Amino acid sequence: MKLAILASIIATAAAFAPAQTGRAATSVSETKADLEALAKKLNPVVGFYDPLNLAEAEFWGQSNEATIGFLRHSEIKHGRIAMFAFVGYIVHANGIKFPWAMQMDGSPFPDANGNPPALWDTISDSAKWQIFGLIAFLEFWSELSTPNHKHYMRGGKPGDFPDFVSGPDGIPHPVPFNLYDPFRFSKNMSSEKKESRLRAELNNGRAAMLGIFGFLSAQCAEGSVPLLTGVVPHYDGEPMAPFVTNYLGQPFGL
Repeated sequence: MKLAILASIIATAAAFAPAQTGRAATSVSETKADLEALAKKLNPVVGFYDPLNLAEAEFWGQSNEATIGFLRHSEIKHGRIAMFAFVGYIVHANGIKFPWAMQMDGSPFPDANGNPPALWDTISDSAKWQIFGLIAFLEFWSELSTPNHKHYMRGGKPGDFPDFVSGPDGIPHPVPFNLYDPFRFSKNMSSEKKESRLRAELNNGRAAMLGIFGFLSAQCAEGSVPLLTGVVPHYDGEPMAPFVTNYLGQPFGL
């Protein structure tokens, strides 16, 4: 979690993989048969792999189509986060940072000697809360269902992020850029090209999820990833704890 959040500040998924398709008429997988066809296009060697049989589930009493929409959206979203994290990890591991102060009081960006999770631990809690606030807003906005944007469990496109439009269905003031394609580079892109970019994003997202957890595993359990032995430094902290202080435990005296 902390690596994904930290990476999102300085890295961009576009540097690692093609972005999600916009609102073009690309096929949306809504049935198990669609997922099987998509799997062959993504990786003809592995093909369709669903050992938990999730493609036939009905979460929370919803339909199978709604469940598949949830799973598809979840994979795309977490793949994007993992791409942010993977790129951000490499950037921080090489000591790359902005040359100006990180905070208003003049505090510089920290230096953790090539140890990205340790670097996150040195950031002030006030800065972390600002990051969480932005993430909370983006999460809230991504779940909107309006006449102009259908929810991914209600027939909308998995992975499609709503535009920051102004008016009754949007933000009460103009926003010049959207989160996806802020400069409208894909406006005239063909449907075939967008579908190809979507498949590339899915594959790279899956690879990035394995990659970032490989880094974390190698740092916390030395020898667990032989190829990374001696490549990444050891980390004694808790990679899944966003704060060094246990705020949940304090009120109960833990």
